[in-house]
Amino acid sequence: MILFVHPPVAKPCEPPAGIALLSSVLKAADVPVRVLDANLEGISFLFEKGAEPVCPGEDPWTRRARRLVRKNLALLKSPDGYRKPAEYRRAVSDLNRVLEIASSPEAQAELANYRDKELSPLRSRDLLRAAAEPERNPFYSFFSRRLDREINGNGIRLVGFSLNYLTQALTAFAMAGYVRRRYPGIGVVFGGGLVTSWMRRSRDLGPLRAVADSLIAGPGEKAMLRLCGKPGQPPAGTAPDYSEFPLGDYFAPGRILPYSASRGCYWMKCSFCPENAEGQPYQPVPDENVLEDLSRAAARVNPVLIHFLDNAVRPSLFQALIRRPPGIPWYGFARITDHLGKRDFCRGLRESGCRMLQLGIESGDQRVLDELGKGMEIRTASLALNNLKEAGIATYVYLLFGTPAETEESARRTFSFVAEHSESIDFINAAVFNLPFTPGEQPEHLTTMDFYDGDLSLYRNFVHPRGWDRKSVRRFLEKEFFRHHDVRQIILRDPPSFTSNHAPFFAVS
Repeated sequence: MILFVHPPVAKPCEPPAGIALLSSVLKAADVPVRVLDANLEGISFLFEKGAEPVCPGEDPWTRRARRLVRKNLALLKSPDGYRKPAEYRRAVSDLNRVLEIASSPEAQAELANYRDKELSPLRSRDLLRAAAEPERNPFYSFFSRRLDREINGNGIRLVGFSLNYLTQALTAFAMAGYVRRRYPGIGVVFGGGLVTSWMRRSRDLGPLRAVADSLIAGPGEKAMLRLCGKPGQPPAGTAPDYSEFPLGDYFAPGRILPYSASRGCYWMKCSFCPENAEGQPYQPVPDENVLEDLSRAAARVNPVLIHFLDNAVRPSLFQALIRRPPGIPWYGFARITDHLGKRDFCRGLRESGCRMLQLGIESGDQRVLDELGKGMEIRTASLALNNLKEAGIATYVYLLFGTPAETEESARRTFSFVAEHSESIDFINAAVFNLPFTPGEQPEHLTTMDFYDGDLSLYRNFVHPRGWDRKSVRRFLEKEFFRHHDVRQIILRDPPSFTSNHAPFFAVS
């Protein structure tokens, strides 16, 4: 029996797609599997702990947050909560406050974050300490009992941890350390997006093997079958299995169905892209298989929203969805292509159920886009935003400031582009560029240095070739960009903590 674990902390609004797919593949090969969403259960545990009677001398905010835990959770699970943005924001703030006080002095959890005052997930020695001292983790009293209940009497011989975000790393290692100590005969495996990034981009993962028997990079189906004594190719056409997850307990106004119609990126030409750094090949699920998967899954899950997890949904799948709508609202990432520059195409997307598209526009300067290899025209981006707005599809726009190709003048062109299209942009994610770390490779014309103090850092710092350094970029964003009236209104619409995962619920008409 295999136990797959989704550890804290990640946004607890939908079931984890990775272990749902692994579970399905192993079951098809007659390997018994159990799944544990320790993220959802662990956060819920801290809410129960934080809602205990107030302590004398607590401040008014803390008293209110404790008192309203159940009401605020109910608000996140009700469609009505998304019609009242101010109440939603206050509820999320209060819930994060409860998680903070229910955590520990050493480490604190939030709905989408985890911070330790001493340990960093970017240092292997700190991950090993987390494994050696699981009791210091604020989730310990939850996961120690929960793992015991799963392991005892169920014949578990291997525990697989799906590790996708840095916010999960310290707790994942604490849980693995607990399994190692209490059940030394049980194997431990780490996989997931973060492990893949470490294995393909870091220097030495030897220390981590003191905790894990196996580290798996990339798709884990074939490797897990081999570990279970079932070597060979995974069965084709296997869809994720969400039947063992508590679908009604996630923090969303209905069930969300996460689905990956591909792995990797079909474009794969953008400079400094993590996908390029990791060398993940593009592997699409055929369009007709996607439609069949969605139809079967929807019948079992009864979702209110489909979340496409692809790096970018390919145009042919858009066409397939227009031709055969899933009958359920959906959203996901899209590249700016000529398709979105056509009104009829955007209207077709809306009629197929599209409620929001996440668009990596990155820059409003054509020269920057060309140097980054984005393969898009800024005029097409302008048409796309206007067409999507007219069709009734919300947009979540991603901007990237401080790339090696950008100058202050380029950043101001991006600023102007956003201001000019503010009525067609619903949400914005404005980030400062991080240079992906690739061992043995030195980007041309860039002088680089360490970014974080840690042997597991995925990024490195660099001397900007045009003098547009991080300090200058941050000053520009804070003093000018975010203070612009129209931009600020867009920024304020972004759902706190849950960001793009909850944004479609504010956009659904």
